[in-house]
Amino acid sequence: MISGLTMEQRKCEMRRAREWFLRSVVAVLLWSAASAQIRYSISEEVNEGTAVGNIAKDLGLDKSTLKDRKYRIVSSNADPLFHVNQNDGVLYVSRKIDREEVCAQSSTCLMNLKTVLENPLEVHYVGVEVLDINDHSPCFPEEVKQLDISESVLPGARFQLKASRDPDSGPFSVQHYKLSQNDYFRLEVRDKGEDGKIPILVLQKSLDREAAGINTLVLTSLDGGKPPKSGNMNIVVKVMDVNDNTPIFSKDGYSVTLSENAPVGTTIVQVNATDLDEGQNGEVYYSFGNSVNNKLFELFNINPSTGEITVKGLIDYEQRDKYEIEIQASDKGLAPLTTEKSVIIQIVDVNDNAPEIEVTSFSNSIPEDSRPGTTVALISVNDLDSGLNGKVICSIVEDVPFVLTPSLQDNMFSLVTKSPLDREKQSQYVLTITAKDGGEPPLSSEKTIHVVVSDVNDNSPEFSLSPYTFYITEANEPGTSVFSVKALDRDENDNARINYHILRDGSEGKKVTSFLNINSETGDILALKSFDFETLKTFQFQVVATDSGAPSLSSNVTVHVFILDQNDNAPVILYPVSSNGSAEGVEEIPRNVNAGHLVTKVRAYDADIGYNGWLLFSLQEVTAHSLFGLDRYTGRIRTLRSFTETDEAEHKLLILVKDNGNVSLSATATVVVKLVEPREAFAAADVKSATKDDEDNNVTFYLMITLGSVSTLFLISIIVLIAMQCSKSTDCTSKYLQETNYDGTLCHSIQYRSGDKRYMLVGPRMSIGSTIVPGSHANTLVLPDRRGTSTEVRK
Repeated sequence: MISGLTMEQRKCEMRRAREWFLRSVVAVLLWSAASAQIRYSISEEVNEGTAVGNIAKDLGLDKSTLKDRKYRIVSSNADPLFHVNQNDGVLYVSRKIDREEVCAQSSTCLMNLKTVLENPLEVHYVGVEVLDINDHSPCFPEEVKQLDISESVLPGARFQLKASRDPDSGPFSVQHYKLSQNDYFRLEVRDKGEDGKIPILVLQKSLDREAAGINTLVLTSLDGGKPPKSGNMNIVVKVMDVNDNTPIFSKDGYSVTLSENAPVGTTIVQVNATDLDEGQNGEVYYSFGNSVNNKLFELFNINPSTGEITVKGLIDYEQRDKYEIEIQASDKGLAPLTTEKSVIIQIVDVNDNAPEIEVTSFSNSIPEDSRPGTTVALISVNDLDSGLNGKVICSIVEDVPFVLTPSLQDNMFSLVTKSPLDREKQSQYVLTITAKDGGEPPLSSEKTIHVVVSDVNDNSPEFSLSPYTFYITEANEPGTSVFSVKALDRDENDNARINYHILRDGSEGKKVTSFLNINSETGDILALKSFDFETLKTFQFQVVATDSGAPSLSSNVTVHVFILDQNDNAPVILYPVSSNGSAEGVEEIPRNVNAGHLVTKVRAYDADIGYNGWLLFSLQEVTAHSLFGLDRYTGRIRTLRSFTETDEAEHKLLILVKDNGNVSLSATATVVVKLVEPREAFAAADVKSATKDDEDNNVTFYLMITLGSVSTLFLISIIVLIAMQCSKSTDCTSKYLQETNYDGTLCHSIQYRSGDKRYMLVGPRMSIGSTIVPGSHANTLVLPDRRGTSTEVRK
């Protein structure tokens, strides 16, 4: 092999000598053709400032002419390689020259410089040849080259490598290669001219991976320098295995459990298989077998590299509880070998299904008189889970008169009443039925149903008050509503529709009801006649309220009615005795009486009571205002001073008597006072004594009648008032009258003083809104006056 290389080198040297000879002949011919051109040569990489040649001397130019005529090199390069010294005409190197940069790998690197002289213009061309030196070593494109060669490749196989490159030219470029000593390869070199010399490895002996899996070679490239420079490339020959072994799983079978609803990406199991081969023949990848259903591809995934089987979709135990998957392990040889193994995945149930509640039969309305144990609805529950996860217990959340009872059939319950119902207390129930399974943690669901309790006529009408007490002012307008009763029925619809009627019997005490009528729907009571207080002061009757249920229920209430007095009677003069429509009397008094002497007393009464019967007396006309005075409350006429001789003997007094009603009624009486001498007065007194006794008897009779009527009415009023107060409340510190349907007055007593005497009146003055003042210990009534004033009277 060495002798072969020596012969090849000799041939290369002979070719170089011929090329050198030809280049010399061409240069001589060119020089002869352009004898005027000067030519120099210089090696590359010389230092800056190295002299190339003396141009002035070679051109025969005077040194002084060079500067005067501005001798210089004309170049377009901003950084020229050469420059001329105008003082001595010597050509110098301006910077280091790299021949490979300037001329690449050309065989001859000749640079033509254009020089000029001015005045006159004269051009001279100077040629500089840059000579190559061996300043570069051969270099391979790759420092390490890996060859993968199968052990089945036969001897004689050729493997071409990339050529080494050397920037130098000619003899300093790559001349030959050599290969390190080995048992399997030899080296061949192919010369491709300008493309260089190409190294080729030739297999001499079959490779054996088991003997040597990797062979390392060193290829060296040498140039023609003396001494030569070289470059190396490491060649790694990897012997490729032949695929003659199948993958083998580490286990005979795989069986695992997996909880349903496992998250996507959960690792189920990792299978593992090995191959005794190497490289792709021993590299195993995994896949599902050809027999696997396409549905499984949506649920499971296998990593081809690791054999890890993971969850890809939703795993539902209720759909399938077991999967068997065929797994393939294959190598990556040109003709891959495959092994299959089954993986059994057992799905474990998870409590992921809440119970479902279904109402199979339901009556949303149940009568309130239903007996305990009455069935309202049938409830069925279902849970798709198994075992304890599917075991369901039902219950009712609220405290209601209903209960769930299990039936003979599994997961069936009856909703029944457990206690009596009362629609009037609760008309409907919202039941929340909860179904909970026995899982861990348990799941539950709820269903809401509405049960309406239907009405049964089990409640009688109830009046808002019992008894009713009403006050009617006398002289009411016939045919108008005077008061109203109201009853309520806690039932509904027809069972609560109420009709009213007055209970009429034939007794004497109930005859007054014939003058009353009632609206059967509203309970408004109308008076068919006008009442007179002086004739009828109170009465009572009963009203019956009946519902429209079947059978109907009813109740009654007693109504107490009090007739209130109005000022419809004018005062009646009792003294002086009336005659011919007028009341006039004559009184004789001695002229010598002192001041304060009682002349007479005007007596009168009023059939009305209270303020309407409270009489006031006043002097309307008098002949001498300074002689007589009238007590406004008693009607007594007294002298104000002693009489004198100049006073007239007869005096006429006109007295006005009026009541205290809202619209006062009045009467007048005339008293003639005659002044007589004392003797005449005594005689007159004896004559009038008999007549006076008769008159006093009549007056006493009328006063007794009036006093008896007033006392009777006062006692009735006091008893009714006490009864009403006791029936309503014992709290007497501050009370308002509670009768909502009343708009009138209450009888009450009033006391007042006049001088040293006390008087008591009974009459209507306490109206709705009257209040017992708390700070007065219930002994003061604040009475709003209908005329816009208020009166406070103490008992």
